[in-house]
Amino acid sequence: MQTFSVHGAPSEYILQEDALELLEQKLLERGLKKVLIVHGTKSWQAARAYWPTLSAVNYDEHTYRGECSIEEIEELAGILYEHNYDGVIGVGGGKVLDLVKAVCDKTRVQAILVPTLASNCSPWTPLSVLYDQSGAFIRYDVYPVCTSLVLIEPNILLQGPKEMFIAGIGDTLAKWYEADVQMAKLPNKPVPLQVSYYTARQCKELILKHSEGAIQAIHEGVLNDDFIKVVETIIALGGMVGGFGDHYGRIAGAHSIHNGLTVLDETHHVLHGEKVAYGILVQLIIEEKKSEIDYLLPFYQRLGLPCSLKELGIQEVTEIVVQKIAEKATLKEESIHVMPIGIIDENRVKKAICDLEGIAK
Repeated sequence: MQTFSVHGAPSEYILQEDALELLEQKLLERGLKKVLIVHGTKSWQAARAYWPTLSAVNYDEHTYRGECSIEEIEELAGILYEHNYDGVIGVGGGKVLDLVKAVCDKTRVQAILVPTLASNCSPWTPLSVLYDQSGAFIRYDVYPVCTSLVLIEPNILLQGPKEMFIAGIGDTLAKWYEADVQMAKLPNKPVPLQVSYYTARQCKELILKHSEGAIQAIHEGVLNDDFIKVVETIIALGGMVGGFGDHYGRIAGAHSIHNGLTVLDETHHVLHGEKVAYGILVQLIIEEKKSEIDYLLPFYQRLGLPCSLKELGIQEVTEIVVQKIAEKATLKEESIHVMPIGIIDENRVKKAICDLEGIAK
């Protein structure tokens, strides 16, 4: 078995109503007296109504420019060095939080994360997904130090866009399928991998059980148990899969298909989790698990998750389009190659994509 390391959790995680009222206390406990708040325009609007008055902590604000890119990481790190901030508070969705984690790793200051969307496990995980300025995927960076604090006000998440929440459901569902293909046949799993594998299964079971009730909470604008269960599945359980499983519990075929889709301009408007959800189905075809696809399709259709390239916005599914996706998805460095099911080349992926188009009609 390969060497793996455990990054189980942030140093502290709190999800409760009025959680942000604890922010200043938690900053002072960490010795943080001068912080930079990094946010997006929409995320700051979402958080402002719940934002506390900070009287003993000095802070400035910075609005990021839309990507977790090398350029933005360098720019923000320069601001931290210039003004000697001792911590960064990230307020927003996955790209803002990933940007803050990257900058805090580079500058060796503490990261405090306040998610405004339940769309992925970024608040939990010690890694960032890097894109170029056009939005095309570059790589994942994994950091040696976990986030210092994750502070979640569930009412902010409840008011977030429903489509982002559903995308988070799709991304989290992939935790099971991408972990299972790597871990199912591993003999004598160490205890951390057993934790990861169990947690991945829980991601699938809780998502399938509670998602529709959680979406009902969004429609009604009232928190319910289903919503909290799905939020914590997306953020905490989803993060634990990779945290305890390391590379065995992170990404496999579904995320490679996502990365392949990013080369097409037509998919740039499609959310990360929606592309990953589609990638699950392609991965399952490669694994020859058609019965599992039949099991998932009704759930996808009820939630509006994409089952075909046309549902991803690709109006003309040509051989060239499929070729582009397959070429990117099977580059040497792509995670599709961690699947222990033989050589996976672009022809195998092209066939899987085309087979799915037939099934999903």
